[in-house]
Amino acid sequence: MGKIVIDPVTRIEGHLKIECVVENGVVKDARATGNMFRGLELILRGRDPRDAQIIAQRICGVCPQSHGIAATLNLDSAFGIADKIPDNGRIIRNLIHGAHVAQDHVLHFYHLAALDYVNVADVAKYEGNDSQLNSVKDFIQRGALGPFLPRYEGDYRLPPEVNQQAVAHYVKALEIRRIGHEAVSIFSGKIPHSVGVVPGGVTSVPTVDNIMAYIWKIKILQDFINNVYIPDVLAVAGAYLDYAEIGAGCKNLLSYGMYDLDGKNPDYATRERLFKQGTIGADLKTAPLDTGRISEQVKHSWYEDSISGRHPSQGDTKPQYGKKDAYSWVKAPRYDGNVYEVGPLARVAVTYAKGDPVMKELVEGSLKQLNAPPAVLFSVLGRHLARALSAKFIADQLEGWALQLKPGQPAYVEYELPEEATGMGIIEGSRGALGHWI
Repeated sequence: MGKIVIDPVTRIEGHLKIECVVENGVVKDARATGNMFRGLELILRGRDPRDAQIIAQRICGVCPQSHGIAATLNLDSAFGIADKIPDNGRIIRNLIHGAHVAQDHVLHFYHLAALDYVNVADVAKYEGNDSQLNSVKDFIQRGALGPFLPRYEGDYRLPPEVNQQAVAHYVKALEIRRIGHEAVSIFSGKIPHSVGVVPGGVTSVPTVDNIMAYIWKIKILQDFINNVYIPDVLAVAGAYLDYAEIGAGCKNLLSYGMYDLDGKNPDYATRERLFKQGTIGADLKTAPLDTGRISEQVKHSWYEDSISGRHPSQGDTKPQYGKKDAYSWVKAPRYDGNVYEVGPLARVAVTYAKGDPVMKELVEGSLKQLNAPPAVLFSVLGRHLARALSAKFIADQLEGWALQLKPGQPAYVEYELPEEATGMGIIEGSRGALGHWI
């Protein structure tokens, strides 16, 4: 019996260690350790609640917009204005979050995952005229491999020409991410850690100029997703068909939904959203989302056991480092006491199973191209495919939403700050369900 320890796990945002006990090629035990105490709940305690939108974005450097919007929805709920946000405010929030998540999916595939499949070192043999490949070749020849090393040797199968093209797309994706960030900043002021989304709506009033500037950048993002990102995912899938049988997961999926299509319903769990709310099992049968069934377990976390099993609205943060049988600073969220997967696969599957016609066409068209059944989505390849389809599903909506804006009309509603209140804000981050409670 042997043990594999990966510490730190790189190409993520955060601090993570993985330990696996392996016997005869089979993992017998595994632990995922969040090895840094954050304590954001303690930082927020006693502050003006409106500080949460700014401070919460510091939780994650990859998905700050998601935390900022979740915090804002939470405060809208607490202040009694969740159903009073002007349409301009609702739409601009969607535009900010949509551009951010779409470019984040590009980031995830090219800059966090692709190096598992793409051998950058092979570009040293390149003899062509592609400026991007030659820039990488020069990078390699100068020994400047910092972004790519150290790393574990990958299972490289792509043909040389496909591999070189993927490296060129890795470089191009950096530019696409910049353009996505620029689209976000048109309405949010800056990125990351923007200040444009606030309780009551947003701080920017739409104009013809900023609407058209946003659409221009989104068209570039759309073109890359349609003509580069999705084809690259399918190319990788063709070379790694056995990865469709790896990583099935728990097959319980949960989505909070995101991108409000109508802001008149104050209940975020049931209001109309582009990505649907709900849970789903391996049989693709859906059930409504019930946020009352969510709990946080700390049996194996360095927190006092007295807070284990509480609903997040009743949660507390009482550190107890060194607790017996504990190995992580991360609390374990549960739904009905069970483990549920969240993320692009969950969003896509729930939206597909609830009959969205656009999502059905995307999923079924891709599966037909791969000659694969829906069950293949529960795999390494399936998650990459779901993320790519999610990016397209989002990007294809953004221009239409931008054209729904009414230039010069309000995007913010005034409100009274209550002395006491409770609230909830639920949304999806790029990597899954995200909830804030007060």
